[in-house]
Amino acid sequence: MSSAEGRKCGAGGNGGLNRHRAPKLAFATIMLAGVLAAGCSDGSGFRPLYGSTSLGGAAAHEKLAQVEVAPIPGRVGQRIRNEVIFQNTGGGHADTPAYRLEVAIRESITSTLVKISGDASGSVYNIDADFRLIRIADKKVILQGKSASRAGFERFQSIFANVRARQDAENRAANSMAQDLRTRVAAYLAQPV
Repeated sequence: MSSAEGRKCGAGGNGGLNRHRAPKLAFATIMLAGVLAAGCSDGSGFRPLYGSTSLGGAAAHEKLAQVEVAPIPGRVGQRIRNEVIFQNTGGGHADTPAYRLEVAIRESITSTLVKISGDASGSVYNIDADFRLIRIADKKVILQGKSASRAGFERFQSIFANVRARQDAENRAANSMAQDLRTRVAAYLAQPV
């Protein structure tokens, strides 16, 4: 090997890895992998929320299937309820309800993109909800909170187009609200007892 090749591939050259840094880098990599594995192996690390791991002795879908959803008034309320039930149980009733989810919603519309004439060419459909999860055995509220969902829609000259655009916005907001409620309930039920 010539001295030019030695400078390219040897220690301190730009083309190769420093002989003293290679063992340190390998050691650091092994230590990092060990710390990450130790953090997850004892059950106190990260767990998949909807995976096959158990939540207090039951799989996630089994715990969510025990959540009964109280009726929510109105078309949008019924859509939210149906979507939460479908996400929790696949469309059936709760097995033997251990929890009851009660939701109260408020609907409103905010006009956006107001023209000089005063007509709004766009709107935002808003849902604000207060929810609480009740343990049926002792009627205790174990989780409560607020959730919000928004969906924009355009306004048109046609009345039918306006009605359809608003219904589409209501449906999108209801689906978003249902997903948020299910995720929050699942996250609570996933906590160790």
